[in-house]
Amino acid sequence: MTDPSALIPAPEFSRKVSADSVRRAPLTETIEANEQERKALAERFELESIGRLTAIIRLRATRGGSMIRVSGRLEAEVVQTCIITLDPVPAHVEDEFEALFAPESLIEDPGEEIDFDPTLSDADIPEPMQNNRIDIGELTAQHLSLALNPYPQVDGAAFEGFDDGPLDEEEAVPEEPEKPNPFAALQRLKPRD
Repeated sequence: MTDPSALIPAPEFSRKVSADSVRRAPLTETIEANEQERKALAERFELESIGRLTAIIRLRATRGGSMIRVSGRLEAEVVQTCIITLDPVPAHVEDEFEALFAPESLIEDPGEEIDFDPTLSDADIPEPMQNNRIDIGELTAQHLSLALNPYPQVDGAAFEGFDDGPLDEEEAVPEEPEKPNPFAALQRLKPRD
């Protein structure tokens, strides 16, 4: 029988940190994707290229050392594709993010459920650590994908032939005939003074 986790491809930009080292003392890591990692991430996110991807990540133990709070700031130089002209659109991306990680046993074991407040943000709902490790590279990559412009456009690009004005006669929606008012007949029956 095949292990399901073996079917998941390895992250393109992986930088794992041991939770035990963070429990001993807060940790700050500066990470940068190399050329091969940037090329693989560009393919994953359907970008023309990623010229640079760096992040400063801070990790600290919280909730009595059982969980790890991760906060980060990423910067990237990317080239997206214009949704109108398909021309390259260079962009500078910056984003700040937070996440909370907990051992898998605290998340999966129903006997040790953590009570979650529905008003908590996503950054307060813990993600599982894999083998007591946190992949801050993959976390950075995920937040890069969320920070990208979903509709990149070259300056001045516009849809050709698209007009917000009135429809052509052929495309015009026929007007519905006015329906008679059912109370009009009653109005005629009403005595006049």
